[in-house]
Amino acid sequence: MSATPVRRDHRKIRARRIAIVSAVVLVVAGFNGPAMYRFGSDQYHHYKINQASYKEANGHWDFLDVPAKFKINTIHASLLHTGKVLLIAGSGNNQQNFDAGKFQSVLYDPAANTYKMIPTPKDMFCSGHVQLANGNLLVAGGTKRYEKLKGDVTKAGGLMVVHNEDPDKPITLPAGTVFTGKENGKTFVSKDPVLVEKATKVFDKTTGAFVRNDPGLGRIYVEARKSGTKYETGTEDNYRVQGLKGSDARNVYGIAQKLALDKKDFQGIREAYEFDPLAEKYITVDPMNEARWYPTLTTLKDGKVLALSGLDEIGQIVPGKDEIFDPKTRKWKYTGIIRKFPTYPAIFLMDNGKLFYSGSNAGYGPAKVGRDPGIWDLKTNKFDKIPGLGDADRMETSATVMLPPAQDQKFMVIGGGGVGESAKSSDKSRLVDLKDADPKFTDGPSLEKGTRYPSASLLPDDTVLVTGGSADYRGRGGSNVLQARVYDPKTNKYTRVADPAVGRNYHSGSLLLPDGRVLVFGGDSLYADKADTKPGVFEQRIEIYTPPYLFQGARPEVTGGPQTVKRGDSGLFTVKDPSSVKTARLMRPGAVTHVTDVEQRSVALDMKKTAEGIEVTVPDNSALVPSGWYMLFVTDAKGTPSKGVWVNVP
Repeated sequence: MSATPVRRDHRKIRARRIAIVSAVVLVVAGFNGPAMYRFGSDQYHHYKINQASYKEANGHWDFLDVPAKFKINTIHASLLHTGKVLLIAGSGNNQQNFDAGKFQSVLYDPAANTYKMIPTPKDMFCSGHVQLANGNLLVAGGTKRYEKLKGDVTKAGGLMVVHNEDPDKPITLPAGTVFTGKENGKTFVSKDPVLVEKATKVFDKTTGAFVRNDPGLGRIYVEARKSGTKYETGTEDNYRVQGLKGSDARNVYGIAQKLALDKKDFQGIREAYEFDPLAEKYITVDPMNEARWYPTLTTLKDGKVLALSGLDEIGQIVPGKDEIFDPKTRKWKYTGIIRKFPTYPAIFLMDNGKLFYSGSNAGYGPAKVGRDPGIWDLKTNKFDKIPGLGDADRMETSATVMLPPAQDQKFMVIGGGGVGESAKSSDKSRLVDLKDADPKFTDGPSLEKGTRYPSASLLPDDTVLVTGGSADYRGRGGSNVLQARVYDPKTNKYTRVADPAVGRNYHSGSLLLPDGRVLVFGGDSLYADKADTKPGVFEQRIEIYTPPYLFQGARPEVTGGPQTVKRGDSGLFTVKDPSSVKTARLMRPGAVTHVTDVEQRSVALDMKKTAEGIEVTVPDNSALVPSGWYMLFVTDAKGTPSKGVWVNVP
């Protein structure tokens, strides 16, 4: 008789509990509706992007699981012919590291997923780099001193030009040399040694008579011995060099303009190194003639390397004194011609041996000097400007690629922004065909928004991955562009693909790996919040993008073949199911910094199918196929590539 009422009591208690819990859930939902919505949206997004059908259409992003002791501020990345990636930070845009002499490089092995710290002899932060024919990576330039903003500068200083009127001998002034103004009487001290070449005797060509001596010149940074505004100068003055005697005292003197407490830019170094991928260490080579910070290194037709632009040891743009590195002697020599560019100019070797300057650059330099794109003949110094560039005033921090295949000599310039810390950015993709008799830029498809610092990497299926960047200078106002798209030169269209998880802007880049994936690194936002109130933190996380073509099922496989194929010669490579192979490409490994990579190029190979594989022929043109190591990729009809096989073109 009592069982039924007891059950009813339990039901009432249970009902009350359910009502209370429901009420609590409703109240919590009322207070945290947006958070719950975001939680649900994030969960759904995570579910969606991991579906096989989504990956097949859009690809997929993953984070590298980098152990804490190998996390660095990656500024530069280069793929080596061992398949490993050299990540270079130097001081990593961190003055505390610089002051402590903490310079870092890490060697990452994508195949084994391992990391190794590499002893780094100098601050390679903001150096230039290029692949050499012997498989080594040439790294030149870097940081001598960090910038000082106005207000942080305590000692007046600036550029002293030292003159030597002695035609018989050069002179070297050591660091600590004292200069005293003849008019102002103020004293300044040099920070580094300087070599001043001997004067040049000038003769009248008509009479043969001696006319004058043109003094040799040396440039050096000097600063006052003591702090304070009273040590500043406002006008040009001649300076006597203390300690010199006799004819040296008469022939050697300094001339300086204003020496003040103004902002001091970064200063470059002359040092150069080769990184040996087999020994996995840096090898010292002859230093450059000019100190360079933010230089571009470009391979020439004969395998030598052109170094140009950069900030010198004074913190000023190197005044067009370009120089060439000879890998055989490991020494540098001036070109003997003068042409000025802003820093990190995007200059590519064309198939006729001339150089193409797209107008892309990374910042420093006058707004009206050396910014017009064109074709440069290094032998004659003739420069033919190319018209039609869209948003020509927004080329800083843009990216340029030589579109595949390299034989077409078509280039694309992507995004960019205004000079300096401008908030202006461009959504344009500009195209130019250098095979045209009268080349002109035309606008291609637009990005969704103006984008500074876009990264662009060539893919084995003849497309280009474009990812990251920001709409404003260094991501100000939370303006990072969390988007990626693939450009197809055949259709001249972008296709939106999976979005990256991390914003990338200043000090970022991307690099094609031998397995067909793309490594994306860096990011140095000025601020950490949309309100621009918190200082930014360098993005040390590295992402790997797996393109859609690696979710299409089985991929072609190159199982054997020669490691070396000369230009003009053919090589027979064994391939599983050779009937399925549609294209063969030689892809030069990239070396990227500040979204600038003038190394990457994809060369189409003539191909014949055999019973066991394919026979490919390397074009007989050293300007199209510079000597060095390449990845051989083959693709099938779906565009799915094989893994890259390393081939040396000697």
